[in-house]
Amino acid sequence: MSATENEAQGASRPTGVGASGGAGGPASSHEDAEMLAALGYEQRFDRKVSLWANFALGFVYLSPLVGVVSLFALGLSTAGGPSVFWIGIVGLGQFLVALVFGEVVSQFPLAGGLYQWVRRLWNGRYAWFTAWTYICCITIGITSTALFSSDFVASLFGGTADEPGIASTPTQRLVIAVAMTAVCLVCNCFGTRTLAIISKIGLAAELIGIVLVGFYLLAFERHNSLSIFFEASSATHQGSYIGAFIAASLVGLFLFYGFEACGEVAEEVPNPARSIPRAMQLTVVVGGLSAVFAFVGYALAAPDLGAILAGEDSNPIPAILQSSVGTVGTKLVLLVILTSFIAGVMSQQAAASRIVFSFARDDMFPGSRVFSKISRRHLVPMNALLAVNVAPLLIFVFVYFSPDSLVKIAAFQMLAGYAAFMMVVLAALRMRLKGWRPAGAWTLGRWGATVNVAALAYGILGMVLLAAPTGGDGTPFVDRWIALIGFLIVSAVGLVYLLTAKPERKSTAPEGDAMEVATLLRNRAAQISATTGGKDA
Repeated sequence: MSATENEAQGASRPTGVGASGGAGGPASSHEDAEMLAALGYEQRFDRKVSLWANFALGFVYLSPLVGVVSLFALGLSTAGGPSVFWIGIVGLGQFLVALVFGEVVSQFPLAGGLYQWVRRLWNGRYAWFTAWTYICCITIGITSTALFSSDFVASLFGGTADEPGIASTPTQRLVIAVAMTAVCLVCNCFGTRTLAIISKIGLAAELIGIVLVGFYLLAFERHNSLSIFFEASSATHQGSYIGAFIAASLVGLFLFYGFEACGEVAEEVPNPARSIPRAMQLTVVVGGLSAVFAFVGYALAAPDLGAILAGEDSNPIPAILQSSVGTVGTKLVLLVILTSFIAGVMSQQAAASRIVFSFARDDMFPGSRVFSKISRRHLVPMNALLAVNVAPLLIFVFVYFSPDSLVKIAAFQMLAGYAAFMMVVLAALRMRLKGWRPAGAWTLGRWGATVNVAALAYGILGMVLLAAPTGGDGTPFVDRWIALIGFLIVSAVGLVYLLTAKPERKSTAPEGDAMEVATLLRNRAAQISATTGGKDA
């Protein structure tokens, strides 16, 4: 179906009850359903994710608290206190990416986020490969978040005053990860309202864990000087300090992703063209500031900073809390951290299931008829939700037999995520060069092209840093290049399937119609303005 034919069909579809899926269909405003119909789809989800719930979803996916407690020791042992500056560097770069995403999602507020954006900016084949890369990224995200939670769960239920920080055994890690995934899956099955509520609880937990605890540590438990953030230190990274500082970029690069999840649930958000860009920007800004606050607070309060800098303490957060707030306070903060892990896994499951659903809805996914179904009671893509948790369960078993593989798996995850992000940014820039001017409710105006180029430059730099070899000269070749090797293998598998199965030929969904849709939206806005005398333009 051509873009023009689809727009004509969409524009002529009935709105109101019919566009919302029938008298008993999901609740949606007339305008949102009409906009969705103009883009070629019917309203099937329940629009109960408010601006703040959408922000909370992205925030708990990004999860600065989880990111900091997971990467704190790695950053300090690699490059010392100055590693905290990577949070600001990467945060600025990802904010540029969020601005580009905001313009695209404002014009195409569709479930499936990245997949739908690049499909409308380029074509179905390019969209398939982007979605394949991104689905692999989120699948690993579910896996790594659940596995990283194991040490904190072990400390919560097994730590003592003498040994507050406990490293989980391979068996404990497997059991905790499976239990975490199962609990989050069950919660997600109860629909959008439950997802929104738990996202808000996760947001509150994150802010409590960062703001209240961080303020207390900074005000009453400072054992170290601010000068530590300006003193070069490299205990676990051989070579020059510049190399160590670049290696510490993982502190920021691993932290700032997840804001795109705000767009994955676009068909469950009222007035998504305006609210989702704001939610994305809030996620990056608030998440970045929170991460810096938490990192600084823990570093200044560390009673044995030397052990962390030397790489001798790989799980220092419980010990820092124990020395600062005591056993009861430590347990409470670990409970807050656990809540953040649960909310984070839930948001990743939700994002992954929506992109699989959107993929299948366009007949671009094996078993499309199965994975494009929406449950009648809770209006969630149940089959897609179940599917996105299969691979994490298999990886849990793999990590059980190879405990040292977790960091290597996470390294591939971030490189795949950045690659998918840059596919969107590149597609947007390509379409701009062809004359596209974003016509959503939120745009950058004349600054759009400049921001687009800057975001692409940043993303390429980020990919280079993530693909760079790790470890010293004595590290095996595969281990040094594991992120790039994993990415190339996954890309090769995706390309082989794409070129042999040619899934894009089966789909009749619109593609490459960004300029046509922009013209349609401007014409509709002009008609509304003429009818209302400019009051509602």
